[in-house]
Order: sequence, then structure tokens, then C-alpha cells
Amino acid sequence: MSHPRPPTLADVARAAGVSVATASRALSGRGPVSAPARADVLRAAHALSYAPHPLAVSLARGEGHRIVVGIVAPSARILADQYATRLVAAAAREADRHGVGVSTRWLRPGERAVLDGLARDRGVRGLLLVNHDEALVAALPAGLRGRVTVVGPGFGRVPAHDVDTAAATTAAVRHLTATGRRRIAMLTGPAWASSLRRPVDAYRAGVREHGLPCRTAAGGLTAAGGAAGARRVLRRWPDTDAIVAITDAVAIGALRVLADEGVRVPDDVAVTGFDDIPLAALGRPALTTATHPVERIAAGAVRTLMTGGDPAEPILHRSVPVRRESA
Repeated sequence: MSHPRPPTLADVARAAGVSVATASRALSGRGPVSAPARADVLRAAHALSYAPHPLAVSLARGEGHRIVVGIVAPSARILADQYATRLVAAAAREADRHGVGVSTRWLRPGERAVLDGLARDRGVRGLLLVNHDEALVAALPAGLRGRVTVVGPGFGRVPAHDVDTAAATTAAVRHLTATGRRRIAMLTGPAWASSLRRPVDAYRAGVREHGLPCRTAAGGLTAAGGAAGARRVLRRWPDTDAIVAITDAVAIGALRVLADEGVRVPDDVAVTGFDDIPLAALGRPALTTATHPVERIAAGAVRTLMTGGDPAEPILHRSVPVRRESA
């Protein structure tokens, strides 16, 4: 059994005896329309139970119908990362409340051509930029100005929502020193992720504050990277008694290597992470970490994108320590 098709704008225009362009202006309230013509169009729309398509409305208003979550990384594998999937899902839930959708784009570090394309795309309401650096923010095309919010540092140029990784790392170092650790190494993130420099700076300041040596090794963002980083730490500084990992995934890789090498955690080496992913509580030993309110950050960033925000006043979301057996 066939169903009647929904009425179109052309049907409304025909019933009102006006052109489609006039009917569109009458219904949108944008552009010149005589009062009698507007009344005829509104009566026809009501009689036909006409509801304009949200996409058509947004395009007519020049607002766009979707938010693009642009995630910067050397590989498209980042799109399957747990952090990315949590962020995109939370952004989509919040965007839906504002009547817009969400799509995802992968950007290589330093890539600007994609941004130029997004600036020209009439369907793009705004851009939520993740894993960016200052150079990329400075190079945003004019067509995106006023339509970008970042997850991470805004550099005073665009509105920003971020987690206070510096405070979380400072708290981790203080906890480790309070429990007697004196040779603390840090597994850092990749150089292209500028947002991960702040926890490294906080680590360096923390060990200096306590008169301790600074020991850093690249840990990347994965368990494999954390494992490789932990091996480098053990080879270079075999007396290390604590490891601060840039993320939980990196910490889990380090825990695996320590177990393989017969190093007892936390007796010989304490380990901390960051993110409080579900796996952090399931390991043996369970991982000491700090919360990362990804859902709250993503939702706040979408709200700022829809309503506007002050580039000079970034919103910093609190991270809470989670103490478990590993440290």
C-alpha cells in the first residue's frame, strides 16, 4: 500500500498562487513579501500540514545543518580510538538537542586543504577541532572564523574546552613523592599533539619542585607505544621507581613490560595513567589514574559552538585523581 508523499514547498506555492521563491520568503520570514501574499502562504501551509525540511531551513538561513568534528592525527586509526569515539558520540548527543547533526573528518597534522573545503561547504554549521596546534588555529580560513570551537588549548584565538591535565599531572607527581618515590619517569605523548605538552611541563615543574631528576621518554598514545617507552626507561634508568604515563593506554603498555621483566608494581615501580578508561580498574594491579570528563567537554564545546563563546576565556574542566593499587 502506497503512502501519500508529504507536501512540498512547491505544493504550498501552488495552493497560495505564488512562486516558490515567494513561498520560501514568506515561510522563512527572510526577504520581501507583501502582507496578503504572506497570509495566503501561511494559510496554504497550515491547510496542507506542510513542515519544512530541517536541512532546507538551515541552508536557507545560511547556518548549515551539521557540526564537523575534525580530529588531527598522522593516521586515520585515531578515529577508532576510544577517546575519539567517546568525544564524537557525546558531541552528536548534544548537537541533536540543537537540531543539527555531526560528521567526522580526519586531518593530517599541518593539513589545511580540508579546512578550506569546510569553509566553503554551506552544510557546515561549525567545526569542533581536536588535537590541533597553534599554527593550525592561526591558519583557520576566514570562512570558518566565528564557527570554530576547539577541544584543547584555544591560544586566545578561538573558544576552547579542555581538561586540566596540568593539575592532574601535578597531583600525580605529588602523590608519588608523598609515598616515597624519588626517581620518577614520564612517558610522554607524540610531538604533534600540542595539547599533551602541558602535562609534560607540569611533570617537569613537579620533579624540579622536589629536587628530583627529570626523566622523559616517548610513549605515544597506545599500549604498544607505552610498552616501548617503558623498555627505554628501564634500559636508560634502571633505578626508576615510578612511571607517570600520559594516558591509561600508555600506562597499560608499561605495566605489561614491567610484568614481563619481573618488576613488581607498585613495590618496585609505581605507575599512574590518565583518562580513567574502563580497563584501568580491571588490571592486576588496578591502575591509579585521573578522570577525563570527555562527555562533559564535548557537550560543552558543542553548546559553545552553537551559542558563541569568548576566545580569551577557555573553559577548563576538572580532573579528579583515582587512587588504585598501581601507585
